[in-house]
Amino acid sequence: MLKIRQAMPTQSAKERIKNFNEVALGYLPAQAIEEANRCLKCKKPKCIEGCPVEVDIPGFIDFIANGDFQSAIAIIKEKNNLPAICGRVCPQETQCEALCVLSKKGESVAIGRLERAAADNEKGLTIPQITPSGKKVAIIGSGPAGLTCAGDLAKLGYEVTIFESLHDTGGVLRYGIPEFRMPKAIVNKEVDYIKKLGVKIEVNVVVGLTNTIDELKTGSPGNDGFKAIFIGTGAGLPYFLGIPGENLNGVYSANEFLTRTNLMKAYRFPEYDTPIKVGRKVAVVGAGNVAMDAARCALRLGAEEVSIVYRRSFEEMPARAEEVHHAQEEGIIFKLLTAPTKILGNAQGWVVAMECIRMELGTPDESGRRKPIPIPGSEFTMEVETVISALGQGPNPLLLQATKGLELNKRGNIVVDENLKTSLDGVYAGGDIVTGAATVISAMGAGKKAALSIHEYLS
Repeated sequence: MLKIRQAMPTQSAKERIKNFNEVALGYLPAQAIEEANRCLKCKKPKCIEGCPVEVDIPGFIDFIANGDFQSAIAIIKEKNNLPAICGRVCPQETQCEALCVLSKKGESVAIGRLERAAADNEKGLTIPQITPSGKKVAIIGSGPAGLTCAGDLAKLGYEVTIFESLHDTGGVLRYGIPEFRMPKAIVNKEVDYIKKLGVKIEVNVVVGLTNTIDELKTGSPGNDGFKAIFIGTGAGLPYFLGIPGENLNGVYSANEFLTRTNLMKAYRFPEYDTPIKVGRKVAVVGAGNVAMDAARCALRLGAEEVSIVYRRSFEEMPARAEEVHHAQEEGIIFKLLTAPTKILGNAQGWVVAMECIRMELGTPDESGRRKPIPIPGSEFTMEVETVISALGQGPNPLLLQATKGLELNKRGNIVVDENLKTSLDGVYAGGDIVTGAATVISAMGAGKKAALSIHEYLS
C-alpha cells in the first residue's frame, strides 16, 4: 500500500487573512523525512527531466530520507542557487512532480516541499572554491534570471556585477510576490548567498538611462569594460483592459498594487510611508498567480469583499491550483465566465461600479484554451470601489529603446538564438524579457543556460 503524502502545515484561513505572515509553514524535519521515504528510488528517474535547472532530485531526497539536510542542500546548490525560493513558488506540480512515478497511482513525492525543507534547515552557507578568471561580466536585473546567471558565472570564476534599477534586489521576488507567499527574509538570504559567491550588486542603476550597454562594454578610463552582458530585466510593463473608465481613481495595475504593497511595505503604513487605498469591494480582473496575489493582498489590506473576474472557467485558469485553493479558503469570490466592459465613476472621479457581460466557451484559441464568447443580453453591473488589472506584463521599453541594433519581436521582447545570444555581440538575454511573463523557475533556467553560453563565448 502506498504511503500517504505528508500534508503541508498552514496558517488557518481565519487567522491568515488578518496578517501577512507566511501561509504555508513548511514541513517539520520529521515530516520531511517521512515524505522523503515515499520516494521509490527509481533506477531511471524521470523527475529530473521536469526540472528546468536539472537538480539531482533523487540524490537530495535520499539525504533527507536519512535526516541529512546539510548534504541535501549541498546537492541542490550544485544546480540551483535559489532553493528556498523555488521550494515556495515553483510550479512543481506541472514539472518534476508531474513526472514522478508515484503520480501515476496517487500523489507524487512532494519534491518542492522537500526542497524548501532542505533550504530552511541549512546550517551555514557552503561556498565552493572559486578560481578567478579575470574576466568581467555584467548582469542587468537582479530578478531570478539575473541572480541565477550571476551565481553560476561567479562559480566559474568570473567577476560579476549586477545592475539593478530599483533600490533593492530580487526583482519580481521582492516587488511582485507577497510576503505571505515569499517572505522577504528568504529573498535576502538567497541574495546574500549570491553576494558571498563574489557577485557585486549596484542598485539604483537604470541601464538605458544611468548608463548604456555600449558604455558597459567600453568601460571608462582606468576601468575595463565588461566582456559579456546578460539582460534579465523581466516584464514590468503592465497590460490594461482597454475599456472606458480605466483612468478613474481606484483603478490599479496589479504591478503597481503589488509593488506598493510588497516592495514599499504599504501593508505596514504608517510605519512605512506608502499609503494604498483599498475600497470595501474589490474586483481583480484575471486569474493567474498575480491575480491571486493581488486579491489576497486586498483582503488583508481591509477589503470586505474581493472578487476574481475571469472570462473563462476554473479549468482554464493559469494560476497554480494551490494558490486558487488558498484564495477560496480565504473567501475570495470567483466570478467566472465574466468579462468587464466599462468602469463607472462618480462626480469626483472615483470608481463606483463595473459593467460586465457573461461569456460562454467556444473552440480553443491559439493558447489551447477555449475561446470566450460574449452572450448577448447578459450584461450586469458589479458594485466595486477598486479595480485591479492583472492581465500580464510586457517588457519595459526604456533599456530596449536606448540600445541600438538590439533585435526585438513584434511584442517588444528581445529576440535570441538557441544559446540566448541577442543580435549584439557578447550580449545575451533570458527570462521574461525574452518569453513574456512566465514562471520564476523558467527564468532561472534561462539564467543558467545563458551563464553556460557566456562561459563558452568567453572561453
